[in-house]
Amino acid sequence: MNVPHHIGSASGSEAAELRVLVAAPRGFCAGVDRAIRIVELALQKYGAPVFVRHEIVHNRYVVDSLKELGAIFVESLDQVPDGVPVVFSAHGVPKAVPAKAEMRGLDYIDATCPLVSKVHRQAERAYEVGRHIVFVGHAGHPEVIGTLGQLPEGAMTLVESVDDVAALSPADPEMLTFLTQTTLSVDDTRDIIAALQHRFPAITGPRGEDICYATSNRQEAVKAIAGECDRLIVIGAPNSSNSLRLVEVAERLGTPAHLVQRGTDVDPAWLDGISTLGVTAGASAPEKLVREVIDAIASVRPIVEDVVVTAEENMVFKLPRGLEPASA
Repeated sequence: MNVPHHIGSASGSEAAELRVLVAAPRGFCAGVDRAIRIVELALQKYGAPVFVRHEIVHNRYVVDSLKELGAIFVESLDQVPDGVPVVFSAHGVPKAVPAKAEMRGLDYIDATCPLVSKVHRQAERAYEVGRHIVFVGHAGHPEVIGTLGQLPEGAMTLVESVDDVAALSPADPEMLTFLTQTTLSVDDTRDIIAALQHRFPAITGPRGEDICYATSNRQEAVKAIAGECDRLIVIGAPNSSNSLRLVEVAERLGTPAHLVQRGTDVDPAWLDGISTLGVTAGASAPEKLVREVIDAIASVRPIVEDVVVTAEENMVFKLPRGLEPASA
């Protein structure tokens, strides 16, 4: 579905009109929305400062906005003073982190996305029945660190590629389960799972895929517009897994793509000699930044904006117990 929306051209511009295809869905997902709201409500409930372990979501604009309200972002619980509340990021944390917070008597609020928490529970259940877990994800990503940290060391093996699957040598090939990071490339992950199932026919997996609905939807939206675009701009942070995947999806379809964080990152040279530009945003990028980027484009060339809708999203996640009164 296309929704034409005309934007006025920059004053005196002689440039040809540029068609801008804006992907939908784009931007904030329910898990990101919930995590940001948790920090805001914690600040209302406790007053500043509220400490947040790791960036609540991977977006500099969002993090800076919460800093202005009194949030303090740290990478370790050791940086959190006694007697102040701490929020755990949407990416999830190893079990050792809340255990340490409890040992210190810290008030903590877990803003882990419920879809990430679901993967944690799946890992626990598989481990309890004696299965070894093959976890598909990107080494070093906070979500991966958090998921691996749900079980004792050695209970999970991380694979990042089809080549990693070929190198696996499990103690019992009949007792394997695979799980995945929620923000991966749908296509890459499909290939890795197929390789796992081919090599280990007895391997089990989740009933539905672990890649979250928002990641899948945003990748499908890019696929829907990429073929019509001469170039694509993705709004997101360089450490945002789902944003980086959107760039990859476009480039695999032959469409040059650029990751930007703000409107000021848009290079006017990208708009030279093209007739159609795609715009989307990763799941941790607010709509305000989408508008900022489109305004930056419109300051270079007159544009006609078409919103291309490939899915409707109405997912909402409940807030943690204890924050509801603050939101009432």
